[in-house]
Amino acid sequence: MLTAIKRGCGLGRLLWLLLLASTVSPLSGCGEAVAPPPEIRPVRTVVVAAKPIDDDRQAVGEIRPRQESDIGFQVGGKIISRAVDVGVSVKKGDLLARLDEQDFQNKLRSAKSDVVSADAVLLEAQATEARQVELVDKGVTTRANYDAAVKNRRSAEAQLEAARAALDLAKDQLAYTELKADFDGIVTAVAAEPGQVVSAGQTVVKLAKPDQVDAVFNVAEAAFRDRKAAERPAVVVSLLSSPSIAADGVVREVSPVADPATRTYQVKVTLDNPPIAMRFGASVLGRLKATTAPVIVLPGSALFDQGGKPAVWVYDKASSTVTLHPVQVARFETDRVVVSEGLKDGDVVVTAGVNRLREGQKVRLVEGAAS
Repeated sequence: MLTAIKRGCGLGRLLWLLLLASTVSPLSGCGEAVAPPPEIRPVRTVVVAAKPIDDDRQAVGEIRPRQESDIGFQVGGKIISRAVDVGVSVKKGDLLARLDEQDFQNKLRSAKSDVVSADAVLLEAQATEARQVELVDKGVTTRANYDAAVKNRRSAEAQLEAARAALDLAKDQLAYTELKADFDGIVTAVAAEPGQVVSAGQTVVKLAKPDQVDAVFNVAEAAFRDRKAAERPAVVVSLLSSPSIAADGVVREVSPVADPATRTYQVKVTLDNPPIAMRFGASVLGRLKATTAPVIVLPGSALFDQGGKPAVWVYDKASSTVTLHPVQVARFETDRVVVSEGLKDGDVVVTAGVNRLREGQKVRLVEGAAS
């Protein structure tokens, strides 16, 4: 029986040792770190190539006359009539407005009387001088009396000349009471009404030449960054309300000073045979007819923020990894960006999935991606 007990104890100990071995084996396996396989992310790419593109920068402006003059009287007075309103076409010499001419008629009559009086004084002085000449020759009068007669005659001649000049001025001032058009044009504004007293030079009407039309735009400073000062690019101008109505033009003038309020520069574009629908004040859209220097264009989804600066992920075909390249963006557009520096022809740029990549990460190109 003792032998049986010993055998039973040995069997129990063997079972206990087997249980202990099965418990320890998993623990020893957990202590060894097993490296996970590297993550390979799918991405879309594009092969970049620098090429010129259409410069599609646009600006909204309005149609204005190239020459618009403020017309006013050359003398002051009370307006008694105005013959035109806004939108009226006039010819050179047509009457625009009239002043009360009563005061100027009185000045003209006074000037005429002064001429008659000065002419009479001159006749008397001439007769006196003639008598003094005879008396001097006979030795009856002195040389001093003769010199005084000559002086009086010359003074009378000067007074007559001044009176005639005053008469001419009075005639001109009377004529100035009628305001007439200096050229063929269209009245674009009126600034005075009958019964109003105006001063000399004060604007009464604005007159514009209808055959010389400009499109005027206010353009931001960035638009001139890559352009020469003497460059005069061509522009296509179309009506904002009807884009099919358009005209070609060329930049005629760029303001050398920015507007103090908007910090923009005024650009005037001369239009070539503008359609009749492009009336003064119409809103228009201007677009440059030009191409840029060779640039790289990428979809907006390709940009990655690197410490507040733009960058893109470039794919290396040999290692199937990506690296981050900083770039310089020339301008942002609606659905794309124009890159001026940081890439070269042939670079493969990731265009989708950029926000989940890291430096040196392995990637795989999805079907249809450029490589």
